[in-house]
This record gives sequence, C-alpha cells and structure tokens, in this order.
Amino acid sequence: MKDPRIQKLAKNLVNYSVNVQPGENVLVEMIGSERDLIKAVVEEVGKAGGRAFVQLTDRTVLRSMLKYATREGLEAWAEIDLNRMKQMDCYIGIRAGENVNDLSDVPEENMKLYNSLYSHPVHSEQRVKHTKWVVLRYPNASMAQLANTTTETFEDFYFEVCNLDYAKMDKAQDALADLMRRTDKVRIAGPGTELTFSILGIGAEKCSGQKNIPDGEVYSAPVRDSVNGTISYNAATLYNGVTFENVKFKFENGKIVEATSNDTARLNEILDSDDGARHIGEFAIGFNPYILHPMKDILFDEKIAGSLHFTPGQAYDVTDNGNRSSIHWDLVLIQRPEYGGGEIYFDDVLIRKDGIFVLPELEGLNPENLK
Repeated sequence: MKDPRIQKLAKNLVNYSVNVQPGENVLVEMIGSERDLIKAVVEEVGKAGGRAFVQLTDRTVLRSMLKYATREGLEAWAEIDLNRMKQMDCYIGIRAGENVNDLSDVPEENMKLYNSLYSHPVHSEQRVKHTKWVVLRYPNASMAQLANTTTETFEDFYFEVCNLDYAKMDKAQDALADLMRRTDKVRIAGPGTELTFSILGIGAEKCSGQKNIPDGEVYSAPVRDSVNGTISYNAATLYNGVTFENVKFKFENGKIVEATSNDTARLNEILDSDDGARHIGEFAIGFNPYILHPMKDILFDEKIAGSLHFTPGQAYDVTDNGNRSSIHWDLVLIQRPEYGGGEIYFDDVLIRKDGIFVLPELEGLNPENLK
C-alpha cells in the first residue's frame, strides 16, 4: 500500500516546486537507494504531460570514482552531463545517502577538482541558472541518527516539515523580502558575533518550496567588500563528508582574514580554493517552524526557526554581489535563547531578537503563525 504522504510530496514537487508543463523534459536524480518517491515523481511528471529522465547514483560508487578521478576524466564527465542538463527544463534532485561521511576520505585536491570542473559548470552554472529546480533529502535511518531520533519518528517529522502549506508561507515572506530590498546596513549581534555589512541594491528572494524542500528563508547577499567583524557559527556542518564545529570567521573589508574551527587546517584549505571562497555570497534568514535543531543536513539546518546563514562562496544571479567561487558553503547561526540568543538590526532598527521577529509586519513569520 502506497504511503499517501509520499504521493502528496511528489505532487507538490512536480506541480508546485517546478511546475512541470506539457512537453517539458524533467531530470529526476536520486543519490541513494530509495525508490518509492522516484516512482511517485515519475508518475506525477507523466500526469502533468512532462517527460521524465531518471539518474540513479550510489554514493559509495561516487566515492570510488572521485578517489581515482583525473582532470581529464572530470572534464569529460562534466561535458557529457552538461549536455544532458542543457536539454532539461526541470530538475528534481533527491538525496538519500546511507552514510553522510562516504566522501570523507576522498583526497581534498580531488574534491576541489570535482567542485570546480564538474559541480560548478553542471549545477551552479547550468542547472541553477537555466532550469526550474528543486532539491530535497529523503528520510532514512541515517538521517534519523543525525537527528537523534527513531526512524519512524523522523519520518513523521519529515513529512510534517515537507508537506506544510508553502503557499501560505510564501505570502508571509513578502514583508521581509520587501524590507530587505529597502535596507542598507545590517548588524548581527550575539555570543562571539558582532558583524556589520551592507545589502544595499542587492535585492532579496523568497524561498517557499520552489527550490528546496523543506524550505523557509529569505536571502540576499552582502555588498562584497562591506563585511566587517566576527561571526561564530553554532551549528555543526558537513562539507565533503567532513564535520566542522565551532567555525568562527573574522572579516576585514569583505574578506575572511582569520578562520578557526575544530579542524582549522582543513577549513582554511577549503577557503583557499579560490579568491571568492573567502568572501560571502549569501546572507539569509531562516524560519521554518518545525525545524528547531541542527542535524548536519544543510537543506534542513539552513531553515531552522530563529536562524541565519552567512555563506562563503558563489553568489546567486538574482542577488548578485559579484562574488564568484567553486564553493557555496551555507554555515548556520541559531539565535534562539537555548542557543545563546542574538539580534538582527536593519538600518539600526531591531527586527529579530532571540529568533523572534519583533516588527509587527514580520510577525507572520513567527512559528505560531506558520504552523
């Protein structure tokens, strides 16, 4: 018997997130072994009149490919997959890996080559800029372990988060997006954090289920050279299968001039990938009411209620500050009281304190109004 929650999710992905139209090509990519959602998505694409193309990838096989990758091989791989992506109108990416650390022993130099020669042209440049796309995780035992809960409990949480009323959330985001578009100076304060920057003229974009599931953020980007001060992130994060904790950055005129963490050497290796990796490409405020604690899965963690993320690397075209990089690493700071609290100011006006929006026009984004 089919789980009706899976069919509902598939219908939302196809008809709301990427809005498949008759005759459109849709690449459905699964990294992992889950099949029920793939089948449901393919069925919904067919009902919408689209044409589904399916890519199934095993992360352990990907690990072996990357361990022995060469520049020439990665360039050929990218050329093949880039040609396919150029023929797609929509992309639905589903991730359900069994072990989040599967890529942790791939040489760092190989990962840099993979990010710059494959991921950047195929995904950052082509998929993100030229298709209607959405990316999501799918619940399994590995995700439940990261969330410190049982598999069944996590599944219930997952479908509650992923199948919420995103159309309602979309309307509630209008006020924040409009305010960010009018804002010049941003100040972020909290334990170990005192940061200022400008977002004047950059713009702001709403995220309400069209690009990520789960969702719940509004994002912009700092004027590239305007960032000064210090930020101390309090959510553990994965990058290329390696866990980083207690990441702290010091900025001078937009550039990360000092970076520390539980693995400071490796952190700085990543930030030295290219010049843009030491500048920020995204500033976003998260507010999904059902996501409260980090689980080392960025699609969930960056949407945590009362959080923000401040992202080294590539900027998005729609909020472009000119920063270019082969990386885009969302790092999360939670400002609810149990995580130390904190404030966000726009042009010297307090807009959020301890994770709760205090301006009347933004109160629709507080948890009690989104559930």
